[in-house]
Amino acid sequence: MARKISDTRRWGFTILAWGVALLIFFPILWTILTSFKSEADAIASPPKFLFFDWTTQNYAEVQSRSPYFRHFMNSVIISVGSTLLGLLIAIPAAWSMAFQPAKRTKDLLMWMLSTKMMPAAGVLIPMYLLFRSWGLLDTRMGITVVLMLINLPIITWMLYTYFREIPSEILEAARMDGASLKNEILHVLTPMAVPGIASTLLLNVILAWNEAFWTLNLTTSKAAPLTTFIASYSSPEGLFYAKLSAASTMAIAPILILGWFSQKQLVRGLTFGAVK
Repeated sequence: MARKISDTRRWGFTILAWGVALLIFFPILWTILTSFKSEADAIASPPKFLFFDWTTQNYAEVQSRSPYFRHFMNSVIISVGSTLLGLLIAIPAAWSMAFQPAKRTKDLLMWMLSTKMMPAAGVLIPMYLLFRSWGLLDTRMGITVVLMLINLPIITWMLYTYFREIPSEILEAARMDGASLKNEILHVLTPMAVPGIASTLLLNVILAWNEAFWTLNLTTSKAAPLTTFIASYSSPEGLFYAKLSAASTMAIAPILILGWFSQKQLVRGLTFGAVK
């Protein structure tokens, strides 16, 4: 009887998990389907789910109207560059707080995390004025630095959590063998935390890739990533839903593929240290 109840509960949780997964995936599926519709079918009421005239015309028009590859390369450079720059700063900071904690280390971590709660619109005007005076508007360097600063608290928190799971005795043994601080971080700590560093890198690439507020306000054309590419299909004349869906599908496809192929590494890193 107990086994029957256990099996029923397991099947119930499985069905619930599939239901939640489908609910989350449905907007993406609907966007992909809409990208293959005509503009008339895209706004049809009631909505047409599968039975409509499929067309790839939207993708052809999107590629002819906008330089997709340039926006794509901007997204790659900005997201990867901001993440690598963040790791360069966060790894020594997380090492210091994990293995050389001060009295206020926890307070410092909480303060860093609290900066993520600040509304971005509250600092838009001073940031815009600074960028204009420094000549960083619509530049890859400028938006890369901004996204690095935005995600730096998350990078530092994640690395701090992973580093805390590494026995400090290993680092002490390396110091006794004469390892310098540089060698301790590069050749002892970093190889042991590769799963955590990899998952941090992947997660922050995704966050930077999806960032829209700062890219829309600090870029126009030269450094505009795919988020700006999507926004260009909203005009005063109205929304072109089919073309907007095609542009959205082209923008999210690379990051979806990356997430799909790296999901095992991502899950491994996110659960790093959870089971001893």
